[in-house]
Amino acid sequence: MVDTPAPGTTGRLTAAQGAALYVGAVLGTGVIALPALAAEAAGPASLLAWLLLVLVSAPLAATFAALGARHPDAGGVSTYARMAFGARAAAVVGWCFYFAVPPGAAAAALFGGAYVEAAVGGGTTTVAVTAVLLMVAVTTTNAVGVQLAGRVQLALAGVLVTFLLVAVLLSLPHASTGNLRPFAPHGWTAIGPAAALLVWSFVGWEAITHLTAEFRRPARDLPRATAAAVVVVGGLYLAVAAAIVAVLGPAAAEADAPLGELFAVALGGDARWPAAAAALLLTFGAMNAYYAGAAKLGAALGRDGALPAWLARGDVAGDVPRRSLTVNAGLSFLALLAVLLAAVGPRPLVLLTTGSFVTVYAVGVAAALRLLPRRSRTWYAAVATVGAVLFLLVMTGVYLVWPLVVTGAALLYLRLSGHRTSGAAAPVSTPGGAAEGGVGTRTAPVGSTDGT
Repeated sequence: MVDTPAPGTTGRLTAAQGAALYVGAVLGTGVIALPALAAEAAGPASLLAWLLLVLVSAPLAATFAALGARHPDAGGVSTYARMAFGARAAAVVGWCFYFAVPPGAAAAALFGGAYVEAAVGGGTTTVAVTAVLLMVAVTTTNAVGVQLAGRVQLALAGVLVTFLLVAVLLSLPHASTGNLRPFAPHGWTAIGPAAALLVWSFVGWEAITHLTAEFRRPARDLPRATAAAVVVVGGLYLAVAAAIVAVLGPAAAEADAPLGELFAVALGGDARWPAAAAALLLTFGAMNAYYAGAAKLGAALGRDGALPAWLARGDVAGDVPRRSLTVNAGLSFLALLAVLLAAVGPRPLVLLTTGSFVTVYAVGVAAALRLLPRRSRTWYAAVATVGAVLFLLVMTGVYLVWPLVVTGAALLYLRLSGHRTSGAAAPVSTPGGAAEGGVGTRTAPVGSTDGT
């Protein structure tokens, strides 16, 4: 039997393709480099930071899936913020996401390029060329449409899971409990900074909210896709991080390419090429999902008046938001160029980007507490994440300056563009199309003062 779209929708993504997009967005480049950065910060105790974030990710993912299933719209978290807190909050959270993707994409591309450079040599030139080619490939894939992006992601997910499981299983005979001692060489307080770094590894649950209207049956497929992705991502992150610490020992903290070192142990001899292949697949998967989400979000923000109306084309499900995609790709290239010229490396970009996404999480969870049915399972899931999100905000520290700057810019844009904001929640479609709590069929422009 053919799985046809739900009545009144034009979405084409299946639950399997959605799960693959989630896996790509969340698994992404975190597994390439962050096990080493976390081990450097907290030693073997970094495994507790991984476990903490895996546990937090389950209710967080469930919260965003519930919001997306009830209110499928290209605006994603921006739409939920509009419904809960009004147009200014929607613009702020939309800007925080949209303008976090370019520096995040630059960092991801650099991570992938570093693995290729380790395999073929060539120094900074190889890293830069690889990063540019990744950006071009991802932009081209998304320019064709989200259905192709979903199909590509589904194929990538299968290859990635196989790659990582093989590396973990074949390296286990070389694991040693001695590598876990001392367990907390930098003290137990070091787990906090390690967790702040690892937030990069778990951003992505919010990225697919911008594609919810692209699903054939959002109310059914989103929970299925999310549940599958939580199991796959959580299991793989814990397995890979544990293997790297137990197999590589103190060397894990010093490895530029920890996954490559794990492949070398698992396969014996020179494993730089398999590691480079895995890194490229992981990087492409993450960038593919984020470019797709950001492109849709930019179109929605243009539609709602939070960005120039020129970007609005492509916000409807089934359409390709090529203008928004072009802007996102251009900003990503500029971010990459700035990093290469400044020679600062990807670490500042990681923390700047995670500062923005933690802000998005905070607003999204707050919106969920107002929009989801009280005392439902998904409402309790949102409640369960509040403390963790506040903890991550504290741990992000000075890097919250970037989302604060973006917030000021968003509010200034609204003021200069002449839009009036009444703070009323705007209508957004529900799976059944019924108006619920101010919910209707479309999201109103930012300038709307009557909520219609």
